[in-house]
Amino acid sequence: MNAPQKPTTSVRRAPATAVESLIADCLAAAGAPRDDAETVAALMTEADLTGADAHGVFRLPQYARRLKAGGFNRTPKIRVERTAPATALVDGDNGMGHLVVKRAAATAIELARETGVAWVGVRGSNHAGSAGLYAEMPVAHGMVGLYSAVASANHMAVWGGNELLLGTNPLAVAVPTGAGPMVLDMATTVVSYGTIKKHTLQGLPMPEGWLIDRETGEPITDPAQSGRGLLLPIGGYKGSGLALMLGALAGVLNGAAFGRDCVDFNADDTSVTNTGQFVVAIDVARFVGLDRFVAEVDRHVADLRATGRMQGVETIRLPGDRRRECRAEREASGIPLPEALIVQLDKVAAEFSVPPVFSR
Repeated sequence: MNAPQKPTTSVRRAPATAVESLIADCLAAAGAPRDDAETVAALMTEADLTGADAHGVFRLPQYARRLKAGGFNRTPKIRVERTAPATALVDGDNGMGHLVVKRAAATAIELARETGVAWVGVRGSNHAGSAGLYAEMPVAHGMVGLYSAVASANHMAVWGGNELLLGTNPLAVAVPTGAGPMVLDMATTVVSYGTIKKHTLQGLPMPEGWLIDRETGEPITDPAQSGRGLLLPIGGYKGSGLALMLGALAGVLNGAAFGRDCVDFNADDTSVTNTGQFVVAIDVARFVGLDRFVAEVDRHVADLRATGRMQGVETIRLPGDRRRECRAEREASGIPLPEALIVQLDKVAAEFSVPPVFSR
């Protein structure tokens, strides 16, 4: 077994504006139209600001490499087909996932204004970053938002199996509250594969319960050995079943990839992934007045926060708390970048002859 990589834990902070401009410049230099590069950069930076570090600038080297290699369609013709009053299907034409799913969310919002609820499926897409970004979009329009996807690589087995046939297939749900969107954003595995990649980059050991060896079932804690592992589902067989059902809805229902058909975009920069996603928007006012809904949610949230606590628990934390706190802190203090990631970002900047992040 290889010796564990020496941990690299030192961090520097960069202003969000510097991170966003670096992403936009690199993606544009790799071949994306400038407007598209800026759209993707804004969404990636928002992922960093809200604490989804594995889906922000961390992904820039991979996205730039895939753009340069032709794995993404640089100038996609994203098509929206309204299939019924409350449904639509978006074909992303192999464009960058952020562009495709943002269009899907906008379509869901538009349809839900007319019909009260809308379900928009996606095919021909790609990895789109943080799930919470897209579930949150309808909230700004007085709606509840849901988002799910077939992950862009398989890192989990069906319960009891040892083949990589299921992804981390995320689920995000967002509802309006008086303090801002309450957002649940979760993978169907105990941790996302992006978290494994972060630990691998920095040489950080992993706790038991994240990964097991495909052959022996033994825990893997050395990130250098993660390629031999299976990610464990949340809640045992329940998480595996949830990943399966979300895969059927986001993949099979849309004519997108699922199971053995999925392409591992971490290892393949050129093949079309045909990633599937869906966005649902629900107009709150079709069920109860928006003000009343928000007031009632706030009342229940207050009850939950004031509940009696287990010994050793100081604060009850609810979905969305960390996103809001993280965003406020990082807007003020900058986005934390590990030194190992800075090295990679500086290499990408040099490759495309753009200023590095700490020269902006």
